[in-house]
Amino acid sequence: MTYKVGLTGGIGCGKSTIARLFSNQGIEVIDSDKIARELVLPGQPALEEIAETLGTHLITPDGELDRKALRHLVFHHSQARHKLEKILHPRIRSLMRSRSNATEAPYCLLVIPLLIESGWQNEINRILVIDCTTETQIRRVIERDGIPEDEVRAIIATQASREARLALADEIILNEDYDKASLEAQVARLDALYRQQAQRHDV
Repeated sequence: MTYKVGLTGGIGCGKSTIARLFSNQGIEVIDSDKIARELVLPGQPALEEIAETLGTHLITPDGELDRKALRHLVFHHSQARHKLEKILHPRIRSLMRSRSNATEAPYCLLVIPLLIESGWQNEINRILVIDCTTETQIRRVIERDGIPEDEVRAIIATQASREARLALADEIILNEDYDKASLEAQVARLDALYRQQAQRHDV
């Protein structure tokens, strides 16, 4: 069975940045957000189910998902968010399992923003949390996505608290300032650790 490291953190903590650095080390990265985007491409069953369950107004004239409208809906209406999760989460989990078990890399990095909320901690070997302050999260997301602060705060409120993530972490990378050299050094150290643990796991 493939040795699995779950990478998680709140929105704007820099998960993608750290995942890229692991990928540069030759590690296969499987990102739940990217899989979610695959699942809602035109013609996919999940997209049809979203339209049936949450409304056809979420589909553009070109047959694509209106991500902005969906984001606004699910972060202001918890029932809609739960319905969306019921549609996507089982499909995401199934694909992540099959892809991670098929990897030939020394271990697999699973990027799962909602790792704690969706109960993934029982299926992985280590939890790596990417951490920063809430103020930093808000600033980065506003700069990156151009969405209002109240919407960023609404997204953060739907995620596990910073304290809950840190309490379950096996390893933590504090990512306040995107210091590239420091991040690269931390990733290299953790990569060596995970390779070593994966070898022991296979014995």
